[in-house]
Amino acid sequence: MSLEVLNIEALSFGYSKEMLLFDDFSLSVSQGQIKAIVGPSGVGKSTLFELILGRVKPHMGTIKASSLSQVFQDPYSSFHPSYSIRDQISEVASMEGYEELMDKMGLTAEYLSALPHKLSGGQLQRCSILRALLMKPKLLLLDEPTSALDNLNQLDIMKLIVSNLEGMGVLLITHDAHLAQWCADETIRLG
Repeated sequence: MSLEVLNIEALSFGYSKEMLLFDDFSLSVSQGQIKAIVGPSGVGKSTLFELILGRVKPHMGTIKASSLSQVFQDPYSSFHPSYSIRDQISEVASMEGYEELMDKMGLTAEYLSALPHKLSGGQLQRCSILRALLMKPKLLLLDEPTSALDNLNQLDIMKLIVSNLEGMGVLLITHDAHLAQWCADETIRLG
């Protein structure tokens, strides 16, 4: 039996008591699983990640998460503008195995020595995913991780994530129902 890396039980939360985004919401993710959260803007997809990360407290319910890393939708907000990509990755993760991952992601050594603003959004997002994978999380939170990438790169990156599922579970937020259908073991629709 696979180890559970995320367990949400009877979650209730809303920014006002009159309008709950979640009411008695439960979800679990185990190692080797990808679960996708889909739905229109404003239904609470990103708020769910804020709850899992502990940045927002639920009104009721419990959230238990193993060691995690996150890939944000906007890669520019997840890197400090004054430090090289390598410095920012090595600050939080072991660089062990980075060359093989970089090769699979179409990244070269020049990307690591660059400052974030020198890279395109797609290049920087691939560096963000590289960092998240090198952190070797038990739970990987992906918030629209491929929205800055073209279709071919989207598929390559998601194949890479799927191939690295050993010992890890993934919770994916996406507007792309086709992507969710292709890669997820289960899709949860909000809204």
